[in-house]
Amino acid sequence: MAGRLLWDVDTQVDFMRPDGKLAVPGALEAVPAMARLVEAARAAGIPHVASADDHELTDAEISDEPDYSQTYPPHCLRGTRGAERIAETAQADPVPLGLTDVPEKWLEGREFLLLKKSFDVFTNPNADRLLALLDPQEIVLFGVATDVCNDAAIRGLLARGRSVVVVEDACRGLDEARTAACLASWRAGGVRFVTSDEVSFSPAARLPMET
Repeated sequence: MAGRLLWDVDTQVDFMRPDGKLAVPGALEAVPAMARLVEAARAAGIPHVASADDHELTDAEISDEPDYSQTYPPHCLRGTRGAERIAETAQADPVPLGLTDVPEKWLEGREFLLLKKSFDVFTNPNADRLLALLDPQEIVLFGVATDVCNDAAIRGLLARGRSVVVVEDACRGLDEARTAACLASWRAGGVRFVTSDEVSFSPAARLPMET
């Protein structure tokens, strides 16, 4: 069983940059906090699991008349700049995990990239396999968007009995009211909240408890 791992949700150009195809409000302001987390995990040798949208124009989520609930305009299209991770959270040498089972011999290393076509990273069968293999005591999560893919990831992790810590200053949402509802739901489910300054990946460190 691992101690902690860093879970990085969709920090891709189309979400993170103001000129992205589906820019999340305030995402650029969260980049320094995100960068601190990734660098700290790298320095400590902590696993860095990242998810990434890997869309094609035929995907069910993609629409030219989006409802911004179940469908969205084209974004993070495979092979485009918008699908790339921002430099501050880029992985050096990740194991890329698509939607087909990867032989277990490849599920080793420190960096993993889970590709997905849905809000829910657990629609990728390798997500469950990787989580079982790493078996962390605690998952430190950040990314975008709070009220869409962060929410799906956290609900999935809680359903699997995992302990989750959310780094608030390294997350941003699309819709303010929906984001507030997600935060309340997570808190009720036992999720803890910290800031990036409170996160340490040293073996003896403990993340602060909420009061």
